Amino acid sequence: QVQLVESGGGLVQAGSSLRLSCAASTVTFTAYDMGWFRQAQDKEREFVAAITSSGGIANYADSVKGRFTISRDNAKNTVNLQMNSLKPEDTAVYSCAAAPRGVGSRLKIPSAYNHWGQGTQVTVSS
Repeated sequence: QVQLVESGGGLVQAGSSLRLSCAASTVTFTAYDMGWFRQAQDKEREFVAAITSSGGIANYADSVKGRFTISRDNAKNTVNLQMNSLKPEDTAVYSCAAAPRGVGSRLKIPSAYNHWGQGTQVTVSS
């Protein structure tokens, strides 16, 4: 069983930056591709970013490309999401998730992930 715990959310003004972190409790962190998803109030969960188990490939939603950066530290079992130039439309609960290594093109699909964190709230005021 993999437990994921997010941290780093908060209330910020538009144009600010936040760094989210997700700590994974597993001895086989490199067995997982990792993703970040978000869900705004009254909206469906949407893909934000994902990174392969080795950290060699990252994917982003078009809405965050160029502003967000996903990274992972396999020695510390953590995955991070650096969010710059935040916009009010980025307001949501952000969750990290773990998928079995090698899901490939399904990295953007929530059903590919079998472990989820509780989420952390990010609120961006205008």
